Amino acid sequence: MEKIICKKCGKNISEEDFIGNLKVCVHCGFHDMLSAHERIKITADPGSFTELAKDMHSVDFLKFQDLKPYSERIEEAIQKSGINEAVVAGEAAIKGIMASICVMDFNFMGGSMGSVVGEKIKITADNSIEKNLPLLIFCASGGARMQEGIISLMQMAKTVSCIKRLKQEGLAYFCIITHPTTGGVSASFATVADIIITEPGALFCFAGPRVVEQTIKKEVPADFGLAERNLKNGLVDMIVKRHDMRDVLGKLLFMFTNKNLNP
Repeated sequence: MEKIICKKCGKNISEEDFIGNLKVCVHCGFHDMLSAHERIKITADPGSFTELAKDMHSVDFLKFQDLKPYSERIEEAIQKSGINEAVVAGEAAIKGIMASICVMDFNFMGGSMGSVVGEKIKITADNSIEKNLPLLIFCASGGARMQEGIISLMQMAKTVSCIKRLKQEGLAYFCIITHPTTGGVSASFATVADIIITEPGALFCFAGPRVVEQTIKKEVPADFGLAERNLKNGLVDMIVKRHDMRDVLGKLLFMFTNKNLNP
């Protein structure tokens, strides 16, 4: 049986225990990353998820190249992650209550937000408005996608505008912050939710501690940008362990929609 080494405490975990514990370290409780479809599987009611804009994917409209062409990076990301873009969008039931849902995947170019990520969030928000559904977004991102230039930064305004229209319709929006969530995502749709939830230990800030220290030439606190410090300072509303997330979301959906909650 293959052994997994915890990224936080460095202890060995059997693959069976690691997967069975939802990729949470059995020794220190570190919440490792989940793929978008793994997240959907443990959150949505079985068989209830319907994907939206599944075939939508980014194109290299700027013909951008760093160490390799952006078009090549896109293909590599698709092969690595098994999905077409850094967010999977759709609708699903959670504890019997239907909701629109977006789940970002860090395996796809670090969950970076490009034009297609912004468009898929818009499509999902439009689906909420059309069907009178609450919206849930699971965030995991390193920020805006540099290979798309200013177009990637424009997604910040676009996504916030989508959320504003959602709120004008009186619909609930919950954002679940997973490790890590930084950059343009943290500065846009991730911070305008009715309820902001984080997993324990999740990094949630605009710039990470290493970048900040290099910029200001000073050390930052050991808990800089972490969920626990953000809760203390009022940036987030609650910290919820992965095992409890489905139940908590079900209760919130019940409270905000006044619909019956299934077991």
